[in-house]
Amino acid sequence: MIKEFQLRVLPEEAANEQALTQVVVREGGIRADEVRAIRILKRSVDARQRTILINLKLRVFINEEPTELEYIPTEYKDVSNGKPVIVVGFGPGGIFASLRLIELGYRPVIIERGKNVHDRRRDIAQISREHIVNGESNYSFGEGGAGAYSDGKLYTRSKKRGSVDKILNVFCQFGATSSILADAHPHIGTDKLPLIIENMRNQIVACGGEVHFETRMDALIRKGDEVIGVETNTGNTFMGPVILATGHSARDVYYYLQRTQVPIEAKGIAVGVRLEHPQELIDKIQYHRADGRGEYLPAAEYSFVTQSAGRGVYSFCMCPGGVVVPAATGPKQVVVNGMSASRRGSKWSNSGMVVEIHPEDFPEYASHKELALMKFQEHLEELNWLNGGMKQIAPAQRMVDFVNKKNSGDTPPTSYAPGLLASPLHFWMPEFITSRLREGFRNFGKMSHGFLTNEAVMIGVESRTSSPVRIIRDRESMQHVTIKGLFPCGEGAGYAGGIVSAAIDGERCAEGVDACFSSLSRI
Repeated sequence: MIKEFQLRVLPEEAANEQALTQVVVREGGIRADEVRAIRILKRSVDARQRTILINLKLRVFINEEPTELEYIPTEYKDVSNGKPVIVVGFGPGGIFASLRLIELGYRPVIIERGKNVHDRRRDIAQISREHIVNGESNYSFGEGGAGAYSDGKLYTRSKKRGSVDKILNVFCQFGATSSILADAHPHIGTDKLPLIIENMRNQIVACGGEVHFETRMDALIRKGDEVIGVETNTGNTFMGPVILATGHSARDVYYYLQRTQVPIEAKGIAVGVRLEHPQELIDKIQYHRADGRGEYLPAAEYSFVTQSAGRGVYSFCMCPGGVVVPAATGPKQVVVNGMSASRRGSKWSNSGMVVEIHPEDFPEYASHKELALMKFQEHLEELNWLNGGMKQIAPAQRMVDFVNKKNSGDTPPTSYAPGLLASPLHFWMPEFITSRLREGFRNFGKMSHGFLTNEAVMIGVESRTSSPVRIIRDRESMQHVTIKGLFPCGEGAGYAGGIVSAAIDGERCAEGVDACFSSLSRI
């Protein structure tokens, strides 16, 4: 017999299988020797009161052993003889588009400008050690995309456009722990995600797909109003319909699309800083306990949002027990991002603290038309580079000093490996952003006593929260509105934000390709 239970238990009970069994026995009126296994279906922390509780949904196997897998596997067929579909970019959107194409019987031919997920490590390490950014292999470009080395958070609010559960089950199939199916805010970690991505690639190749690394798309091959393939920097051409999943930092792609008059549009983004606190302080604040999280609770998270002068100010991509990393993709840029390993065990927590901006907020960039906010991003990142000493050292300021428009004489210890340089962010960053951040920080300090502190440091600049450009597509067919055979996909196309939503969008684009082929076969 199988029974499901909804329980609220103490953290130490949730962390110990024997203690959890005793709770089930007590609540369910069954004997301990009848319980063969317990599976946690859903898990979340309720820290709203002084007594912290863990909400659990459990599946209990009574007098029978579990026989099914903890996840639902997907079957991938041999597509060696299938119709080729070109997938440009091998981040979450491109990976899941490729896997879904295989399910549907098509042969994905993947073009990735960067290196494989392991060879990327050397180039990423070089950014911190030598302040050298490889424009084709960095935290954004390469196998796995920006997600591979940017934390591996799998939480999304985007549940209307596809199956989140399907995406999480696929991750489990390729090596993720089944805990991601249960956790309210699932997370894999940057130490685990690269192997999972490699397993996905091996599956694609085993099914007959192709993966071409260090191969950059330089042009679309068009026949009238239809895309029929791509030209690359290697001199090779690849023929077939194109799923364009290049990520939100492939600015050369946006320049190319504008130059060749492929319809695109500017879209709003959010810009600000990475805010880093000691994790111990965040634990004490969020768990309302002097001893912080103790032995049984995870590193505490937070989420803040407010309004300032008609624009949203909010925390973004919060990384408990994480580190701040250099995420530039070219010269004369300093860009920061955050990530956490699976254990979330560092001494710091960080999050983006950003201000919502729209194209009309910066009319001085209007002459760049669809690329207006991208040009603003570029300008801000270069300012950051100049104020950081023209290296990957990041300009930084203590949080209270920033709010009070006061220079910081020094900066606290940091996880940011290239180093920090005290700099008056309140002075040189655009007033449109700094004034709203100041008001937001004051509000967040009122919401959460102790959050507004000079123990926290603001690190510039968080500018790559999402794409500043949308490649316009038809909502139903997923094809570009005017160009057949082109399927804009994921974050880079302006239709996703984060690993899971990009993965869902990748699957939808693959299904769009299938619908297109199916309609042609009926003609």
